[in-house]
Amino acid sequence: MTTLIACLSTGKGTWGHVGTLVNSGQFETMILVTNQWSKDNYQNEKEADLVLIDAAKPIADNVAILQAELKGKLEGETEVAFNMISGSGAEHMAILSALLKLGVGVRLIAANEEGDTKEI
Repeated sequence: MTTLIACLSTGKGTWGHVGTLVNSGQFETMILVTNQWSKDNYQNEKEADLVLIDAAKPIADNVAILQAELKGKLEGETEVAFNMISGSGAEHMAILSALLKLGVGVRLIAANEEGDTKEI
């Protein structure tokens, strides 16, 4: 099964979208890239690994943090499912940069209105 990488940050209603993906049962491993506030307040039915970044830091700093955190978690992966409904452009750039620097392919994925996951 593919690993889900999703940004879990700010944006009205975006946590529900991320929760739908996490709860879909289509991913064996789920990694949510988030900030401290979201980590403290987000609750979900299924467990996901959380990787903390700070959007106030320069993008390059967050890329380095993500590379270090994701390297061991994505060992052997050639492709991940990536969702960026939640979060800012800076957060999305940091995640995508880290994934590409790790040599991992990316499929963009989202939940549709029925709650199913679909490749975009």
